Amino acid sequence: MASHKAGRMAEDIRRIVSGKMQDLKDPRIKGGDMLTVVRCEVANDGSFCKVYISSLEGFDRAKEAVKGFESASGYLKREISNVLGLRKAPELKFVADDSAEYSARIFEKLKNIRSEQPEEENSPEEEESDDEA
Repeated sequence: MASHKAGRMAEDIRRIVSGKMQDLKDPRIKGGDMLTVVRCEVANDGSFCKVYISSLEGFDRAKEAVKGFESASGYLKREISNVLGLRKAPELKFVADDSAEYSARIFEKLKNIRSEQPEEENSPEEEESDDEA
């Protein structure tokens, strides 16, 4: 299990990478409009960090964005080091993740199920309020 320090560092790195997405000019990232940093996993010694990137546009788009993040890893390491006050920033490894696309598909299915259910004319709450009046 990761230490508390590694957990705090992982959350800080996730926040920093998410914030700097808008500043990156790589066309594969495109300002990070539909990209999400899902989570970060930092090694207990703080020397290595996996950053999971997901896109609402699909898994292929996330894989393309990962290539852009890998080319900007030096800039991101410097920013992480400056913000967190570290002498040596962790080595960043970016991984494509399909969780945002998956959750969007589940949301659409739930929305379709809800629209297929017939609307009840009076809910039990409305009946109680009608009795009181």
